[in-house]
Amino acid sequence: MPSEATPERAPTRTAGRMASRSAGADDLSSAPTVLQSVVAPVTATPEGPVGERVREPTGDQVQVAHASSGRWFPRTALLVYAGIRVVTVALVAVANLFTHNSLLYDLDIWDGAWFLRAVHHGYPAHLPMTNGHVVANPVAFFPLFPLLVRGIDLTGLPAGYSALVLSAATGATAVYGVGRLARRLGGDAAGLRAALLFAVFPGTFVFSLAYSEGIVITCVSIGLIALLDRRWWLAGLLGAVATAASPVALAFVVSCVWCAGRSVVKDRRLGPLVAPLLAPLGFLAYMAYLDRHSGTLNAWRLTERGGWKSYPSFVYPFRIVWAFLHNPVSPTLTGQILFFGTVAAVVGVVLMVREHQPMAVLLYGICALGSAAVSQPVGLRPRFLMLAFPIVIALGTRYDGRTHRWLVAVSAVLLLGFTALELGSRAVFP
Repeated sequence: MPSEATPERAPTRTAGRMASRSAGADDLSSAPTVLQSVVAPVTATPEGPVGERVREPTGDQVQVAHASSGRWFPRTALLVYAGIRVVTVALVAVANLFTHNSLLYDLDIWDGAWFLRAVHHGYPAHLPMTNGHVVANPVAFFPLFPLLVRGIDLTGLPAGYSALVLSAATGATAVYGVGRLARRLGGDAAGLRAALLFAVFPGTFVFSLAYSEGIVITCVSIGLIALLDRRWWLAGLLGAVATAASPVALAFVVSCVWCAGRSVVKDRRLGPLVAPLLAPLGFLAYMAYLDRHSGTLNAWRLTERGGWKSYPSFVYPFRIVWAFLHNPVSPTLTGQILFFGTVAAVVGVVLMVREHQPMAVLLYGICALGSAAVSQPVGLRPRFLMLAFPIVIALGTRYDGRTHRWLVAVSAVLLLGFTALELGSRAVFP
């Protein structure tokens, strides 16, 4: 079996990119040429054995899998990921010797503190109000992460540590899922590059905190593979899990609607509709629970607006850009981060389009970026760029060699900086 460092018969950069183009949206006319020109071997798919090029009609796509073997594991990426988590905890523990804080005090912060309130006290039966406005409360934080923490808590591990373990573990599965999807589009080598780049992506500092992003990215990345393979039930169930963890996962519902709709039109079967019907159930179940529990169907939006001053604003990204361009020194650190995050998002969309990502993947990436861009005061912070992980996949499938090494190095430096910023100060929320 090929090792990670030197994958046997791994597709070349050109072959990987040509194959990913063949998986792109509305590119049926070029499929025969691509199929003839790509010479890398393929892995088994639900409709064909190893060694054969398999045309999978998915409405608007021809899927080409060309991994070099059935066994694939991003060992280096996961070792780097684990090393970062260990070093982060070790440095915080050393700092605690001087600050006299506990490890949980330093790591169960920001969203983690609210998740733990939901774990210990549940969700309020009535929205807390001050001067006629809803104040900050756990309703803003979706229930799957607290429920899983409660499950781990039954083993005897305190809830705070359970939350940290869950975040770190699902971060590792997210690294694997992103690499696996990149491999599906560009081959073994592209998958390894994307997994490593994702492991050091600046937003991944949240995997050292008690956050739910790992659940979302794991479910959506594997769910996108399921959509490409036309495994509608699996895609829908993974979507339901993801939307119970974060509203950002609703972007995946758009991908489900697109793929299922095209398949229904082409094949004249209603079976694919199970994916878009199941995918939003996590979100809808939480809204129904809040309606019954608190008596307010709109409890989540009211909490977001009142507690965090967060609401959709389509002019918000333009204000961010204008404020920086008008006077680059005047914006706060938050404003500067959001400006460069907006630039990174635009570059990322261009790369995703140029790499001819399948429409399901492209739609998720664009919708995830769009939802963050118009959410005031959230914006395009590193954490939300990370949730739009097709950007990382585009970098992994497009760049190799020295360019990839530079990307990894720059990302690692930025990750170090953001980790220090978020753990060492309260100047910018993640």
